[in-house]
Amino acid sequence: MNYILIIIFVVVSIVLTSLIIILWRKPKIKAVLDIENYELKDITLEDIDRMEDGSGFEMYLYRLLIELGYSGVYKTIGSRDFGADVVFTDPDGVRNVIQAKRYAVENPVGISAVQEVFSCMRYYKAKKAIVIATTRFTDSCETLAGINYVKLIDRTDLSNIIEAFRSGDTFTARKIVEAEPRRILESWSETNSTTMHEVCKDFNAEKYVKKVMSK
Repeated sequence: MNYILIIIFVVVSIVLTSLIIILWRKPKIKAVLDIENYELKDITLEDIDRMEDGSGFEMYLYRLLIELGYSGVYKTIGSRDFGADVVFTDPDGVRNVIQAKRYAVENPVGISAVQEVFSCMRYYKAKKAIVIATTRFTDSCETLAGINYVKLIDRTDLSNIIEAFRSGDTFTARKIVEAEPRRILESWSETNSTTMHEVCKDFNAEKYVKKVMSK
């Protein structure tokens, strides 16, 4: 009888020890997915990749901008954000609108992100627009952003911001956030130039219209 009890005790001890080890080794990202009361400096870019959806990334950026010392920081509501997920005011007193894109690494962000964040600037009375992504941007997205002076923060930039923040170097993190966007037009006066940019024509459409109008 004592022999059986000893075996049961050993088995129960092994099971409990295994459960404790499993729970102890659970990744900290679970705290991000289940609750919002997590330590911001514990979060890495890989943790963000494992978030369930984009709302967690938006909340992370919202908290990050506050921690970096920006003023006028707030997160918009999801159903009527008009294209901005987070808004903040930079040291020059300029309001910035941000659209956050938490995409898979192999899935680049397209031009719709630039279109949406740029179009909401007047609604929020902002003078600068930023798209922050966990991946890269398509060439067309880069071009449209450069023409409209929209700042793009890709995976590499985001990683540098996160690592600088985690190491306590808020100056470097803010410097990346506040850096001027890539500008394709040398000056906004070019928009008033009489020289028109080449249009990528849909020749099939032209052919169809000519055919219809010739009847």
